[in-house]
Amino acid sequence: MTEHVDRSEPEAAASTAPAAVTPADAADAARLVSFGLQPKLQPARDQEYTELLRRYREDPSFARLADAVATGLGLVVLEVSPRAGMAVTAAEDSVFAVRMSDYARRTSADGGDRFLHGLAHLAVAAMAFPRPEDLADDGYIGRVTVNGVDAFVRQACRRLEERAEEQGENTDPATDTPGLEAAWRIWIRRSATGATKDARRLAGSTTGIVGKAVAFLTDSGFLQRTGDDHGGTYRTTARYQLQVRDLAGSAAMTELLELGVVPVTDGTPTLLPAEDTDALDLVADAGLPFHSA
Repeated sequence: MTEHVDRSEPEAAASTAPAAVTPADAADAARLVSFGLQPKLQPARDQEYTELLRRYREDPSFARLADAVATGLGLVVLEVSPRAGMAVTAAEDSVFAVRMSDYARRTSADGGDRFLHGLAHLAVAAMAFPRPEDLADDGYIGRVTVNGVDAFVRQACRRLEERAEEQGENTDPATDTPGLEAAWRIWIRRSATGATKDARRLAGSTTGIVGKAVAFLTDSGFLQRTGDDHGGTYRTTARYQLQVRDLAGSAAMTELLELGVVPVTDGTPTLLPAEDTDALDLVADAGLPFHSA
């Protein structure tokens, strides 16, 4: 008589065991992350990129491997989808992180203007997605102009000055005082255009600073230039929306929203025109995207 041996459990365990990761799998995962580091590359225009995105969505083990590769490089995966590709952002300690000092060197900005460049980026984000539902809607495309962003910041300056006067605060801080409010107050003193004899914007003018910010965002795949009106017109990309979502909870963004220029109350905020636009030294044809209340 032969003894029956039950091998069902070991066989079942063997059938559910995860497949071993191969060097080819690791290479594909790293390849996907490398695509994510090319922000201007659109998945729809690259078959290999599209295939790796499909594999990421359909194969959990490959997705974990790609996420691990990204983490090892100091990257945070924001989203992996056909619309955004593999959207990643650099952690603070990542070799891929762009620091303000690096940005200042790339834009030839002196140390005193770094706060103004940071404010320009903050204002572009707020202008591009003025309402919470815009930021949450994957299909929403924000539009900004260089002159419009400058006018928007000058509006914010006006609100800050009014608030400081009401509270009896000093409205004339030293120009080298760090902090967002100091940057706003310095901004309004700066010439909006300061055009040269050949009609070029001065790099140190406020529209020149905004122009450098949107050029950097365009080079980084966050904005796309659509025209020359109002100092330059731009539309947002899916990657930029993901970046701004990450920024939305920052103290600086909250402070900007609380000024009432982009009010957030019942979830349907509007961009409000200033009471006296003549006093704001606005650039001609600012092109602010005002919405009716």
